[in-house]
Amino acid sequence: MTGTATGRALLGLAAVVSTGVLLAGPAAAAPHDPQTHTLQQGELADGQIVNTISLRLDGNGVLHAQERIAFGGAGPAEFTRTFLLREPYDTDHDRLYELTGLAAQSGDGTPVEVTVTEDETTLNATLDVAGAPVVIVDYQVTGTVSEVGDRLELEWTAVGGYSDFVEETTVVVDAPNPPQALSCAAGEPLSSIYCTASDMGGPQALVARFLQADLDAGQTLGIVVSYPPGTADSSLILDRSWSLTSAFAITPATAGVFGLLLVVLVGGLVLLIWVRGRDERALRSEACKADHAPLEPGVGGNLQFHPPDNVHPGQIGTLIDEQADVVDVTASVVDLAVRGYLRIEELPHQRYSSVDWLLTRTGQRGEETLLTYERLLLEALFPRGPRTRLSELDEEFANRLADVREELYRDMVRLKWFARRPNRERNQWTTVGIVLSLLGAVVTVLLAIFTHAAFTGLALVIAGAAVTVGAQYMPAKTKLGSAVFAHVAGFRAYLLRARVDDVPPERRVHLFSRYLPYAIIFDNVEHWARILAAAGAEESGGQGLSWYRGPQDWTLGDFADSIKAFTLTLSGVISSTRQFRSLI
Repeated sequence: MTGTATGRALLGLAAVVSTGVLLAGPAAAAPHDPQTHTLQQGELADGQIVNTISLRLDGNGVLHAQERIAFGGAGPAEFTRTFLLREPYDTDHDRLYELTGLAAQSGDGTPVEVTVTEDETTLNATLDVAGAPVVIVDYQVTGTVSEVGDRLELEWTAVGGYSDFVEETTVVVDAPNPPQALSCAAGEPLSSIYCTASDMGGPQALVARFLQADLDAGQTLGIVVSYPPGTADSSLILDRSWSLTSAFAITPATAGVFGLLLVVLVGGLVLLIWVRGRDERALRSEACKADHAPLEPGVGGNLQFHPPDNVHPGQIGTLIDEQADVVDVTASVVDLAVRGYLRIEELPHQRYSSVDWLLTRTGQRGEETLLTYERLLLEALFPRGPRTRLSELDEEFANRLADVREELYRDMVRLKWFARRPNRERNQWTTVGIVLSLLGAVVTVLLAIFTHAAFTGLALVIAGAAVTVGAQYMPAKTKLGSAVFAHVAGFRAYLLRARVDDVPPERRVHLFSRYLPYAIIFDNVEHWARILAAAGAEESGGQGLSWYRGPQDWTLGDFADSIKAFTLTLSGVISSTRQFRSLI
């Protein structure tokens, strides 16, 4: 076991002093012999103060102290004596000293009032001297004795500080056995400067003596005395000290909490992989069912477009990434145009002017059969009549988009692709994760302040962060949803490698137009726009498309650039609304 930081600093000096005493004998101690005061107490000048401290160590390890403080002249009205009750011991502990029985009297036996104030490390005893020439202070100290190697060591800050300059302080330590070594330090707190003088009591070496001259207010005097084993019982008192190292100590308890957390996280991860793996399993078994041209014979034997599971573009986008976002709405607008419910007209523009589009609601029969989110989208685009410019879409459009988005999420549950709306489930888990992280942070701080188990609190912080991140993966598709997802993936694979020859020439414009909104979802719009433009030029002699019109000099050769510009502009309009700034 090691001593305190001050004690360890003094031990080196103690070894030198003890060696000198043992080798040189009594004569060597003479120059340091403070058996008599350098200042005679009866001859103190006005304002001079000396203190004689007598310490007796009993067999139980209790240090009994009596101080005789002499004041030259009338003495001050008050005098404060400071005791150091806590000091660093090692990286994880402080050493404590318990001071009891503090009382004071004047030289003639009259009681002297003592006012005590304490803080975390010190006790200040203010003596109501009231002009008395001598004040005698009695007290006991527990915690000064510890076992160090094969000997006992008494360590005590004999003077933790004075309120006034003291000319001379003498400390005499007596114990059941003679001392073996001693050391001291004086000056500012934590000083390693040796005190004025020290010895072991002359030829007999029965007591330890220390002398310190000229202690300024607030300066200290620490002593260390070594004794043979059995001199007294150890009275060492330790208290765990606060530090980042100790506050976050890894103990069996904190390690156990982290082990439990690891099991929970790994178990949750395995469950999540299994649930999400449903999509992968469905892809392997179901994707091939939609990996072909989405066509079927219609009236008169003409091929008709039939998307897998009759899924509309907005629904596909929400199913794929579990979010109703900008691209889903953009693709839905193009899909409504392709199906004839609105017409897109690119307005004339100068070389350096911005491009704008006029949207016209056609009033085509069958609007009542549209999906709810599609009807809401039409109403958002045309709030004041059948015609609107893209640049005129305003805050009212933004507010109505919130209903479109909500309806897309409702479709996910209505179609039984998700057990619960993915946005709400994601938000709920995100909220749980954030609350858990904040709770963990508060618990960690409280544990760090009041205990040494703050490492346990970090488990909550880590768990909360894991839940927050994992919230994005919480919405799990149903078995049906995974199957539809697989079919959509097969459809996407077909669109990426489809050949124009798969469709008769007379049906290419109609069918390729139906493909285009899905190509927007799959980020393949430019490729299919060029295929559609080529098919349209071949079929109609370059006259154009029924659902998209360009300015006067516009040709189908410009369609790919035009539709790309339109989707980018529309996406910008949508994403600038507050409803779509966040994609959760």
